[in-house]
Amino acid sequence: MTNQPQEPIRDQEDAAEGGTHHLIETRLAKMAELGEQVPLYPFSYDRTHTSPQLRADEEALAAAGAQVRFPGRIMAKRGTGKTLFVPIQDEWGPIQAYFRKDDLGEEKFHLIQKLIDIGDWVGVEGTLFRTRTDELSIKVVDFTFLAKAIRPLPEKFHDMSLEHKSRRRHLDLAMNLESRERFKKRSLIISDIRAFFAEEEFLEVETPVLQPLYGGATARPFTTHHNALDMTLYMRIADELYLKRLIVGGLEKVYEIAKDFRNEGMDRTHNPEFTMLECYAAYWDYQDMMDLTERLLRRLAIGFGQEGKLTYGEQEMDFNLPFQRLRFMDALAEKTGRDLMTVDTAELKRLAEGRGAEIKPGMGRDKILDELFSLLVEPELIQPTFVMDHPKELSPLAKDHRETEGLVERFELFIAGFEVANSFSELNDPREQRRRFEAQKTLMDAGDDEAQPIDEEFLQAMEQGMPPTGGMGMGIDRLIMLLVDTNNIRDVLLFPHMRPEQPDGGGL
Repeated sequence: MTNQPQEPIRDQEDAAEGGTHHLIETRLAKMAELGEQVPLYPFSYDRTHTSPQLRADEEALAAAGAQVRFPGRIMAKRGTGKTLFVPIQDEWGPIQAYFRKDDLGEEKFHLIQKLIDIGDWVGVEGTLFRTRTDELSIKVVDFTFLAKAIRPLPEKFHDMSLEHKSRRRHLDLAMNLESRERFKKRSLIISDIRAFFAEEEFLEVETPVLQPLYGGATARPFTTHHNALDMTLYMRIADELYLKRLIVGGLEKVYEIAKDFRNEGMDRTHNPEFTMLECYAAYWDYQDMMDLTERLLRRLAIGFGQEGKLTYGEQEMDFNLPFQRLRFMDALAEKTGRDLMTVDTAELKRLAEGRGAEIKPGMGRDKILDELFSLLVEPELIQPTFVMDHPKELSPLAKDHRETEGLVERFELFIAGFEVANSFSELNDPREQRRRFEAQKTLMDAGDDEAQPIDEEFLQAMEQGMPPTGGMGMGIDRLIMLLVDTNNIRDVLLFPHMRPEQPDGGGL
């Protein structure tokens, strides 16, 4: 048997002049000829093994001379005049197929050699063996054409930009097995989160995406119109206000993993459509939620990291240790040398601008403090850290701190310099909630387009009586960024939002 040659056979169109249109025309011509001899789009294929199964059962299958049937995408073609070595890739990876003219006959061999291209889908049948270079291979005695790649695969997709991979996710997944594994890991992480909450006896629920009034966060919504009802609707910015109504109704532990939508800018940690986990438990406070969050993160670090540790870039975070706890205003006082609780808004604005913060017109104290914290403190929060006890104006839905006036019982979890989770001892006094909403409306009237409107239906629900409640929200996309070690949210979203791209006009 001949050894596998080093140089790949190049597709006919690789040497042809012209752009994408010419390549498509060449492949369409091959397709027309191919269609005269085999079905172009069969309905199914009877696979006997996946690539991991072939590798795991290789010894027994080879010893028995068993016929295996294996489908996938052709990733390369190498060979001489009468033999071809063809890596065929399924979801998990490639298996080499060995085609011989003497085994297939001249007509069949002509199909695979001349008419079937890199990127096409085929199913091969044959027996397993090892080549002289010790490559597990299938000696093909028959094959089935499954689908034509009319557009050729890129030759150097690994070198293409993140933007191009994000726009062409199908090519990213086809060419990069590490991308497939990353998105499989995302699915496993979310499944494990669900398993955790089931063990904690939380009930998974679903709440409306289209809402007559947005709320539960400070963010600008996407707006749409319902024609049949002739009413404006908003895509939810948070699940909070609906989940709390379930607590009012007597469901004591609820959670939702859902898509939220915020009409905001995009950067490496923000996408206007994102996945959020929110959970609420009656009779809990933010300390209970802190403990729950720590248990969840430690479990994920053990399951998807290395013995409870995660590496993110050049930083290592240890989730086996108790999470650090830091008071919000204490952290700012340490960085500025001032007790900012005693500073008026005008002076706070001057101080923030002097520190390089970007202060926009209409910003209240809450946004200025948040900007200062993001600038001065967040980048240094590498190890898992609960930032606690925020100023009231930053948290219109949190309960007043039981010990310190002007603060609320809230925490944010920071890891690797960015926020992962947010939690409150939830406000359950409807009179105080109304005052907080009215303060938000004042900010909205002053030009803050991220302030929350007054939600009368939610207030009416609270007036029916809401027990003491702890709540927590966690950004799933950012969490997965940590667990798979990537610094850009596009790497963990199959189809991130991007600016429109000019079409190449290369359609059929």
